[in-house]
Amino acid sequence: MSEFIETLQFVYGPQVANGLAIGVAVILMALGLTIIFGLLGVINMAHGEFYALGAYLGITLVAEGVSFWMCLALVPLIMAAIGYATERALIQRVFHSGDRHTLTLLLTFGLAIIAEDAFKLAYGPNPYKPDAPIAGASEFLGIVLPNYRLFLIVAGSAIILAVWLVVYRTSLGAMVRASAFDRNMASSLGVPVDKVYAGTFAFGVALAGLSGVLLAPIYSVFPTMGKDFILLAFSVVIVGGMGSIKGAVIAGLVLTQIQSISSLFISPVWSEPLVFGIMVLFLMVRPQGLAGRLGHG
Repeated sequence: MSEFIETLQFVYGPQVANGLAIGVAVILMALGLTIIFGLLGVINMAHGEFYALGAYLGITLVAEGVSFWMCLALVPLIMAAIGYATERALIQRVFHSGDRHTLTLLLTFGLAIIAEDAFKLAYGPNPYKPDAPIAGASEFLGIVLPNYRLFLIVAGSAIILAVWLVVYRTSLGAMVRASAFDRNMASSLGVPVDKVYAGTFAFGVALAGLSGVLLAPIYSVFPTMGKDFILLAFSVVIVGGMGSIKGAVIAGLVLTQIQSISSLFISPVWSEPLVFGIMVLFLMVRPQGLAGRLGHG
């Protein structure tokens, strides 16, 4: 019995804790993706590049003498402005067309390609590995975990809770959900639907940028990082249910734990395909995911 407890504590415990740290950051990115889809019906293929841009902005500001903690506030604001401008200048122009889903998908896919090449030109192909702003490690229940990952778990959880409260417990969130449910009805009630759409897109982009800053000290920052990470985020959104915040949180925690723990038994190379296999299974058996649209949680 004692050997079993020690195995849980020293073998599985660190993997669970690491999976939780990565999970909350993945959820932040997936929340932006699912909110954008839940309201706008836009499958934002450039969301991964917004995540990468947030990471690059973070390391650039730190190199200029800005503290990491200030970056946590500045980068989301900058990314929100970029997201708002992108929606107004590009997304809005094709949004009201007959086949907006296809056009916005192609548009954001083109943006992703342009952004990736821009990263290569501006920063080069080599990865950057910024230092964690919190050094050392702590022990909890016999599990030793780097202090920065502990911070990521706590801070990420707080941000996720704040996003849920904004969407479901504020008048702003009510306008967002009303616009998602029925654009014409919301507009007739005086809701500035176009501004709500642009603001929601900006909010989703800000969350992606914040995820990039938070994960930069854990993963290297490189031009194609958005392409790699967006696949996991889309898996979370699909398994959780397109447009569902609650579903994204549950799916994010479950899928990152599966990926983390499975690496103990199989090659890490196969851990990601395992997650994608679960996504495909959901598309075949339960295409609506664990939950429904934005208005249903």
